[in-house]
Amino acid sequence: MLTKKDLKEYIDAGSSKIKADLAIINGTLINVDTSEYYKANIAIYKEKIVAVDTDISDYIDEHTKIIDAKNKYLSPGLIDCHIHVECSKLSMIRFAQAVLPHGTTSIVSGLDEYISVIGLTGLKEIFQEINNSPLKVFWGLPYKTPYTIPESTIAYDISGKDHQKIQSNPNCYGVWETVREAVQTKDESTIEALLEAQKNHKPILGCSPMTKGKQLNEFLMSGVRVDHESYDHEELLEKARKGLHVVIRESAVTKFLNENIKALTEKTPGISRHVSFCSDDVSARYILDNGHIDRMIKLAINAGVSPMEAIQMATINGAEANEIDNQVGSIAPGKDADILIIDQPGKFNIETVISKGKLIEENSKEIFEYKIPKRSNKLVHTINLNHVKAENFKYHVSLKDGSAKVQTISSVGPFVRKRKDVTLKVKNGVVEPNIEKDVAAVSVLERYGINGNISKGFISGWSFKKGAIATSAAPDDNNIVVAGVNYDDMALAVNTLIDNNGGQVVVIDGKIISLIQLPVAGIASDLEPQELAKQEIRLDDAAKKIGSQLPDPIFYLSFLPITAIPDLAITDGGNVDYTQLKYFDPILELNS
Repeated sequence: MLTKKDLKEYIDAGSSKIKADLAIINGTLINVDTSEYYKANIAIYKEKIVAVDTDISDYIDEHTKIIDAKNKYLSPGLIDCHIHVECSKLSMIRFAQAVLPHGTTSIVSGLDEYISVIGLTGLKEIFQEINNSPLKVFWGLPYKTPYTIPESTIAYDISGKDHQKIQSNPNCYGVWETVREAVQTKDESTIEALLEAQKNHKPILGCSPMTKGKQLNEFLMSGVRVDHESYDHEELLEKARKGLHVVIRESAVTKFLNENIKALTEKTPGISRHVSFCSDDVSARYILDNGHIDRMIKLAINAGVSPMEAIQMATINGAEANEIDNQVGSIAPGKDADILIIDQPGKFNIETVISKGKLIEENSKEIFEYKIPKRSNKLVHTINLNHVKAENFKYHVSLKDGSAKVQTISSVGPFVRKRKDVTLKVKNGVVEPNIEKDVAAVSVLERYGINGNISKGFISGWSFKKGAIATSAAPDDNNIVVAGVNYDDMALAVNTLIDNNGGQVVVIDGKIISLIQLPVAGIASDLEPQELAKQEIRLDDAAKKIGSQLPDPIFYLSFLPITAIPDLAITDGGNVDYTQLKYFDPILELNS
């Protein structure tokens, strides 16, 4: 927060009484406010832009660092309008190191995965890390936690009372991830959070996949302002026509840009200033291989969107949607000094990155020194779970021998799971997974030491031939998820994660084939992005050795507890039918 002294200094810097620390000269400004390109020079003092003019000589003295941007273009820093940073498995500082070279200088996030593990008080340590990072995080307090319906077990449940205490804080920028189901059911805590947001004039950020017609009208009555979940361009267009700021998502697994962008290129170009970008969930490997929001700009341009419109979607549109355009989103006096020097708008190759007024990348070389903070014991010892045995994962029934008709959770896409009924053998009172019928066992283990829940179910569509995989990074509750066709391997996988304070692991025939340690809250790592990406590749290769044909088996596994993904899920509380918002028994009938 600015002090009186800070504000007075910035006012003096704006009048050139205090000289600039940094100046960019001879560049062509991409003015996303007015959709113009023109020559301009920029003066920066501390973390703010103080001048954007044709002549800034009065702002420069002998101590001012000069960057010559001749024949280059000046873009605002890019904004990811909705991201669960923790799903990248990168700690906050390492995530910054991964995305800043790609021009992302601001993100909007709820830090909800951290909250599920360490609660709101634990966020103090994360916020301190953010403050020392060159990446800005505009934090929205989640509408409630857990997100799951019925509720799963997490370390801390956010309620309406938390919103009454926290929403007015200057570091809270809105209500994060408000799901349609919570509005539909008129959940009491959610209603309290929404009313508090209206009182505090804070934006409500929504999540309403596959929502149209009456369901969308119902959702809009909550006061929601932004939505990042559209599965096709007709859905996105209807949301935009009904006043929502719509966000196109292009994650590591869910790639919706080419479909959603048709709302502009084939339907209504006029909605472009109401459209922004987000990645939602990305991995270190994906960022290094593909880029981040800069890639979405290029994809949009390739799809037929003009360079100016694509850059607006990555900057000012998202800033306005999230009501942070007084700080970021464009290059203008008074705005934060987040500036990219690029080759040209149509190609958008980033050469130099300035964030928070600091030179981060210069001529594609890393300048900023990323320092890992000292981690507290509370942050690195978060798994409160005793060792398990193979017996813990066997699905026992009253029938000794025979068959069972079972409802499996069948993955037919990264964000679509459907019901598939399969008949399995019952042997010695246990329903057995079946390799030939493509059915594996799955369990979710509560890891906070609260109730000791271990749910059991069955999954299909994974093509398991042997072994087991497990993860302690699993939104929305980050309990331990394990799946496999060998109970001993499942137990070894879970025990390995317990012993390592979290991670992701592949086990085959009693051997640990690959392991990524995630000691930061059991969900993130302080490894450099390049090293984590290498480990992700090794883990993915190992996961494929179980026989799975999925593009990223560990990623699919980690998302199994998300109840908002249609139609089925599994949490520590049991198997969940999203369409009914209630638990279901996977055993349909027994036959001797």
